[in-house]
Amino acid sequence: MKYSPVQNYVNGKFVAASTSKTMEVISPLDGNLLSTVPMSTAKDLDEAVKAARAAFPAWSKTPIKERVQVFFRYKYLLEKHLKELSELVQEENGKTYSEAVAEVEKSIELTEFACSLPQLVTGEILEVSKGVECRTEHVPLGVVASIVPFNFPAMVPNWTIPNAIALGNCMIIKPSEKVPLSTARLAQLLKEAGLPDGVLNIVNGDSEIVTAICDHPGIEAVSFVGSTKVAKIVYQRATQNYKRALALGGAKNHLMVLPDAIPGMTAQNVAASMSGCAGQRCMAASAMIGVGNVDSIIDKICEEARKIIPGENLGAVISKESKERIERYIGEAERDGAKILVDGRNAKVKGKENGTYVGPTVIDYVTPNMSVAKEEIFGPVISIIRTNTVDEALAIENANPYGNAASVFTQNGGMARYIIDRASAGMIGVNVGVPVPREPFSFGGWNESKFGVGDITGKSSIEFWTKLKKSTTKWNAESGVNWMS
Repeated sequence: MKYSPVQNYVNGKFVAASTSKTMEVISPLDGNLLSTVPMSTAKDLDEAVKAARAAFPAWSKTPIKERVQVFFRYKYLLEKHLKELSELVQEENGKTYSEAVAEVEKSIELTEFACSLPQLVTGEILEVSKGVECRTEHVPLGVVASIVPFNFPAMVPNWTIPNAIALGNCMIIKPSEKVPLSTARLAQLLKEAGLPDGVLNIVNGDSEIVTAICDHPGIEAVSFVGSTKVAKIVYQRATQNYKRALALGGAKNHLMVLPDAIPGMTAQNVAASMSGCAGQRCMAASAMIGVGNVDSIIDKICEEARKIIPGENLGAVISKESKERIERYIGEAERDGAKILVDGRNAKVKGKENGTYVGPTVIDYVTPNMSVAKEEIFGPVISIIRTNTVDEALAIENANPYGNAASVFTQNGGMARYIIDRASAGMIGVNVGVPVPREPFSFGGWNESKFGVGDITGKSSIEFWTKLKKSTTKWNAESGVNWMS
């Protein structure tokens, strides 16, 4: 075992869980044992909430200009330790080193945005009548929780930690039991940056801790990122317990390719979108809709896909179970009559035979009723559906229950606008394979890709992590009274 057993992080210290039950943390790169992670109990969560509640009065009363100084220092530490953090992300998640670097760099950008929050939450003041002022201010909620997935061990925690904490909340974070090492390292860096003890706490575990978070009366708000199935459960359970909840689920992102698209650029974007992070991201291209004759572009997509080599510029999928599930989807599509143009099944990497790799896979002549066209595969697989018209393509995109992202590849500005206006997705790209907004623009989808109001990052997140206090003051009795005062 390469690393010490993972522990919970409570009140500024790593502490043992109250249970001896653990799970192994296995590297998808080579199948080696990295560590073990405790399956904590509701008792462990309660200890973390107590620490957070004790820290909240002092932290929430600290002026925001002082709170964000922690994140200025944290940003510097992320930059200083970029190589170390990237190697850790790669090791426990299985993505390529360059992808891990990009993830840490995005974490830095997210932290940079949090440093700007004093300029964004200044509130408003207006003299509404002679001598009478109304004022608004953003007030922290209290103790909040963030439940994060395996696919971005550093970035997704930083979707929530900098903004929620800079805005005055104290936080419980529950990492994926598959990738707990990166989150623990982030906690160490935050302590080094000067974050007071108890403001951030980590409770490791499985679904028992997720349920306990949703039920705990001391937690005011819950954010979640994961599958749609679990997102629905978390949202329903948390809101039934009168908490704020924002739950991000899965996706089935459609790239619409028109005949006038630039072949080389389109092929590179489609292949990169399909295979980046081994397809294990909610913004990955999962379905391509070819409108009219796009055979030459499909040929180039296959050329680009064949340049993507497992173990070189393509990382591993998270587990043996994921590899088996992805390959079942490919086999089912083939049996249903689809044509496998590039087949990534049975991929092996020399010297890493126990790693869990799936090669890039391009499937043509997929029909909308096939499982590969409807369900989230979460692997480096793209299904090509052919249509005759843009409206047929939009009908397929709109019929999909998810609504995270959609893109169109075309050189026709009017057609691009037509699709932007009609695609049922929260994030739209034009000649962009992964249309993730940069800060300060927020991240969030529609439909069954998101449950709750607002987005998890950017300016929109301010409304989720705070409540608005309104005050009206009057000091000059001599001004008299009217209907406004």
